[in-house]
Parts: sequence; structure tokens; C-alpha cells
Amino acid sequence: MTRLVAITGATGFAGRHALAELMRRGHQLRALVRSPGAARLPEGVEMVAGGLSDADALQRLVTGADAVVHLAGVLAALDRQGYFSVNFTGTEALAGAALRARVGRFVHISSLAAREPQLSHYAASKNAAEQAVARQGPAFNAVIIRPPAVYGPGDRGTLPLIRELTRPVAAIPGQRAARFSLIHARDLARIIADTIEGTEQGIHEVSDGRPGGYGWEELISTASAFRGARVNALFLPRAVPAMVAAGAEALARITGRPGLVNRGKVAELYHPDWVCREGTLRLADPIRFEQGFAETVAWYREAGWLPRGAAADRSPAH
Repeated sequence: MTRLVAITGATGFAGRHALAELMRRGHQLRALVRSPGAARLPEGVEMVAGGLSDADALQRLVTGADAVVHLAGVLAALDRQGYFSVNFTGTEALAGAALRARVGRFVHISSLAAREPQLSHYAASKNAAEQAVARQGPAFNAVIIRPPAVYGPGDRGTLPLIRELTRPVAAIPGQRAARFSLIHARDLARIIADTIEGTEQGIHEVSDGRPGGYGWEELISTASAFRGARVNALFLPRAVPAMVAAGAEALARITGRPGLVNRGKVAELYHPDWVCREGTLRLADPIRFEQGFAETVAWYREAGWLPRGAAADRSPAH
């Protein structure tokens, strides 16, 4: 069944994958974008100019839509208010517009970080956004999706980690004993599309389905097999990235330009448990990290984000 889907965050990493999957399934797309001329979205996508703080744009976005997919959010801000003004207030405004437009399905893409709101301003803002959606949830058939770390071609967020895993010695800002879930961007896109067509409500944590998630040794083993040589892990004491984060925050206050490195992010990185509690939103054939890692490295190298590897690398790019 073809639906008109209104989407925010379509120009971002996860948003572009979601857009591609929704178009593949034949849905009509209407996207909220700040600059339509620079958005570079696929032909056929209707664009509404504006942001989450623009009430008129939000109403134009959702009017007549069968479903809303909310992916937009801010990953870096100068202070708590900067996170909340977008992640909470923007979500609340979009939910209100969807209610007024009588949208039949609201799919809110949150973050696994929302499970631990005490760790960072980002996590707290995502938790508050979930609560805003949940308060109105039954009225517009809402479902909240919490992905863990999302990786894949086109992602700059996980590029530093992938870069480390291609080196002989990988510097890891995290606990040796930590465990975490992962999900490839294409799989998240498939789950989003499935959810539009489904009836689930409430909060759902999603991943690639690996029981117990991953530990660092498993990622190191995958990277070592890929390189054809052992990757050795160097786990950084928390004080090291904490000092870097403090300096980055000071610079951000001077320049007015926030970066992804901050003390809240360090707290998230050193949290020991980011394993998803699997619910009903599952895929029968998810992309495992072994496949996703090789594909992502190959894409990074083709794009020039990583240098070409040694001949031993088992990369499709060679």
C-alpha cells in the first residue's frame, strides 16, 4: 500500500538510508529540509523548507500525510538548552502538528542513549522527547525506536572507530569489559519501513539481533581477520578523553561551534552496557558486523575518508 510519508532528518546519514528504503517500497515522500537547493534529495521527493522551530513548515509537512518519520535531531550543542531546544521542543512541536493533521502513524527515531538520561545532556534530551511522544502516543498511533550505534556507508559519526579498527594498534576510548549492540543503517531503514506498515506501539530497542551484543574483543577479531594481521587494542584511561573533551568544550564556547567531543559523550563511551533489550521489531536476515565492517571500510576508502589499505585487507574495494 502506497502511503504519503512525511520525514524529518532526510538529509542526514540514517535519513538518506531510510529515504531510499521507503522509496524502494513505493511510498511518496515529503521531507522537511532547511535548504531545498542544497538538499540533494532524490527526484520525486517533495521538499518543505524549514526547521523544527518553524510551526508553519511543520504543519505543511504533515498535512495530508499518512505517516510521519521523525529522524531529525542534534548530536552536538553548546549546552543543555541547545540539545533540548531541538531534540525535545522540536519533537514536541512536530507531534503537535501531527495530532492536528490527524496523521495515522508516528514513528519516532530516538536513541539507546535515552535509556540512561543521567549520562549526558544529549541522552536527557532524547529521553524527554520520548516522553513528549508517549504522552500523545495513542492519539496518533506512535512507536518509538531506540537504535544503538548506527554505522554504514556515509557515516562520519563512527568513522573514528572504524579508522582505529583498520590500524595495527586501535586506541579505544571505552571500558575493556563493555558490551554494546550495533545496527547497520540499511537495517535501521528496513525496520523504519516495516514499522510504518505495522501496528506496534511503545518503545522498542533495535539492533542486528546478536544475543548479548558485542564486546571489544569480538570487534578486534573481526578487524584482525579483515586486515590479515592482529589488531591490538589500547584502552584509554577515561582521564585522557575527558581532558580532550574539556579542551574541546572550551574551544566550542569561544567559537560558538559545538563539536561531537564533549564530557557527555565521554560518559556515554565509558558506560558499560549498551546492549539492546530485544523486542518485537526484528529482521529475519540482519547485516552482521563482519559483513557491515568490510562494506563500510570499502566505502570509506572509495570516498577518500580512509587511505587505501594493504593488500592483505579483505576489502571489496581491492
